[in-house]
Amino acid sequence: MQIESIEIKNYRLFRDAKLGNLPQLAIIVGANGSGKSTLFDVFTFLKEALTQNVATAVARRGGFKELVSRGETGPISMTVKFRESGGRLATYQLDIAEDAGRPVVDREVLKFRRGQYGQPWHFVDFSRGHGSAITNESAYGEEGAKEVRKEHVLDDPSVLAIKGLGQFKEFRVVAEFRSLIENWHISDFHISEARPSAEAGYAEHLSTRGDNIAQVAQYLYEHHRDKFDRVLKIMSERVPGVTKVDAEPTVDGRLVLRFQDGSFKDPFIARYVSDGTIKMFAYLILLYDPKPHPLLAVEEPENHLYPDLMLELAEEFRDYARRGGQVFVSTHSPDFVNGAKLEEIFWLVKRKGFTEVHRALDSDTLRGLVEEGDLPGALWKQGLFEGASPK
Repeated sequence: MQIESIEIKNYRLFRDAKLGNLPQLAIIVGANGSGKSTLFDVFTFLKEALTQNVATAVARRGGFKELVSRGETGPISMTVKFRESGGRLATYQLDIAEDAGRPVVDREVLKFRRGQYGQPWHFVDFSRGHGSAITNESAYGEEGAKEVRKEHVLDDPSVLAIKGLGQFKEFRVVAEFRSLIENWHISDFHISEARPSAEAGYAEHLSTRGDNIAQVAQYLYEHHRDKFDRVLKIMSERVPGVTKVDAEPTVDGRLVLRFQDGSFKDPFIARYVSDGTIKMFAYLILLYDPKPHPLLAVEEPENHLYPDLMLELAEEFRDYARRGGQVFVSTHSPDFVNGAKLEEIFWLVKRKGFTEVHRALDSDTLRGLVEEGDLPGALWKQGLFEGASPK
């Protein structure tokens, strides 16, 4: 799946904003308070609304009145257009309103376009717990085929229809879309949680907070040794002295990371190595995952890392995207942006209390300067991304 555009209305700073022509790697820049974290929270909100329900996702953000854009009454609306695995253009729209003080799904639509000009089929079309879904999805795309629909009623008007219907085999398209969102990875990495020992066990993917890093390292070592060796090689190139990393079991059945420095006889356990060492290892474990997440979102990866490593890190995020996982990265680092292509950069500007979205490739000035050899990070630092700096 590749998201082609995201339209957000009445969600905090995003009163009416759209990110269009999204590439596989999208790099988001902007001053503090311009909406970068809010954009990433949209991904988290959609995932929480699916895995739990809309009421819970809204409550975690202080309630509907705190979530809706200032001065607006709603509905809050999110529209995601994407290419599914068969190459068809699909649209998912979610509108959220308040009914008797409780958040509800005001409208939820999942539709696929038939060819370039055909009318879309609404695979799911629900409002406040009532709606319909296609029952003959296997006929989709056939000459002269028409929708056959069945009415459904959900137990809770704050539950997404794609959650309920996606559990049934006859709704294959809905189930696939549900699975995609469930496997989004919006990083909330905390170095402090990656340091302690973890319960011994099995983990294929790094958690959003990074607290299972030892388990994932052990999994890569045992089942994908080539990936683990690649991670270790890069660590030795970027972190002076690191020659080996082990996830070693303790006597009480836990795993602890041990970093071997070639200058010392005994390895250092995770709580004694630098923040930068832990963070670099976590990013490499994440980016060399054998099965990339369909969407990966990471805020400010430059924190605790040496500036000279940013170009290589940007390329690794791009490689991850090439392997099938669309990537969104926010950053304050001109060095990281220097590793970006102009078509990958979007910048956010806060005007009159709300966020505007600009695409770097749409700027004639920026295109001309990059074609002449200027680096985008340097141009941003010079103030040529208008409104994207605090001054």
